[in-house]
Amino acid sequence: MRDAVTSLIKNYDLTGRYLDRDAIDQLKSYFQTGTARVQAAAVINSNAAAIVKQAGSQLFAEIPELIRPGGNAYTTRRYAACLRDMDYYLRYATYAMVAGDTDVLDERVLQGLRETYNSLSVPIGPTVVGIGILQGIVREQIAAAGVPTGEYIDRPFDHLIRELAETDI
Repeated sequence: MRDAVTSLIKNYDLTGRYLDRDAIDQLKSYFQTGTARVQAAAVINSNAAAIVKQAGSQLFAEIPELIRPGGNAYTTRRYAACLRDMDYYLRYATYAMVAGDTDVLDERVLQGLRETYNSLSVPIGPTVVGIGILQGIVREQIAAAGVPTGEYIDRPFDHLIRELAETDI
């Protein structure tokens, strides 16, 4: 897993360039938000179960057909699998938030996910909605904890949503 610093340096190294003004600005931004990113991760870590539970409840209230007979979260096993997946997205979004880089999401979450869900007939649209709900809850809890909010919170969730919604919603 790479972070924003190693990704930036790698990209400049591959092209044989020195760090320019843009690179320095990216590094400054990364380090200026470092404390807030770690504090945000602490808020998420201490409330992860409640965040996932609240997101699941909200998702099923918005799309109740998921928990009705024939829905993809119908039966206890499928319901639990849905919440497990939401927890998985939250955990990896937190890693990406701390790292300041979305590469971990590509490597550990997105690679093969669409194919897996399609093979299991899991609809991707509600997954995207659920990730958006997680994002909103996380943003609210971080703000309520007094941690400075910013683009660093949204970036991992937006990346997941964009990549999953690209072909099927």
